[in-house]
Amino acid sequence: MFLFPAIDLKDGQCVRLKLGDMAQATVFNDDPAAQARLFEEQGFERLHVVDLDGAFAGESRNGEAVEAILKSTKNPVQLGGGIRSLAQIEAWLEKGIARVILGTVAVRDPDLVVAACKAHPGRIAVGIDARGGKVAVEGWAETSQLTAIELARRFEDAGVAAIIYTDIDRDGVLKGINWDSTLELARAVSIPVIASGGLASIEDVKRMLQPDCTILEGAISGRALYDGRLDPQEAIALIKGAHS
Repeated sequence: MFLFPAIDLKDGQCVRLKLGDMAQATVFNDDPAAQARLFEEQGFERLHVVDLDGAFAGESRNGEAVEAILKSTKNPVQLGGGIRSLAQIEAWLEKGIARVILGTVAVRDPDLVVAACKAHPGRIAVGIDARGGKVAVEGWAETSQLTAIELARRFEDAGVAAIIYTDIDRDGVLKGINWDSTLELARAVSIPVIASGGLASIEDVKRMLQPDCTILEGAISGRALYDGRLDPQEAIALIKGAHS
């Protein structure tokens, strides 16, 4: 079970959005590499990075910042946002990204996800972002008619390493993770699920460590870490204590 600190990149800076709205971005650090180092120093063992500009543009827009992050931390980094081709996937894996997250392309071109999983076992994750239960794409700007479970089941036997499930209605507003929907998804597929969107406090970490959540790979925390609502040492100690 892991707690993934999040670095969301917009214009080369670490930001957090409110409800996925690019117009509601708060800058927390203008040096993403320094932020990655800080997370490692605090004791985190994984890092979740999203190129927000890339998610909207459909191509990498914060490549320099991502490469700086890779040079600054030894922690495995999973990256999503605007990665839409096998060439882009392979380029990032070659640069040292541990796991590539595919979101929009999982809806638009599921065959690409299958091919990527076959070519790079254990290194491809699918990002499923839902608004009102329906999957959103193109940087959350469009909503499809697919449910999260319908999309996840398409990749049941593809070899996907993990599903990152985000409830957009809770993202960046500190309402707490939507555990009901997250666990419903996790029970519907055999692929490990990572909870995302709304982690608000140590109570969410405690909830993640309850017996019914052992099917999850972990959760992602963004704003709660940046604004001090979640103490890194307390959270990491809780998780390590639960595993000992």
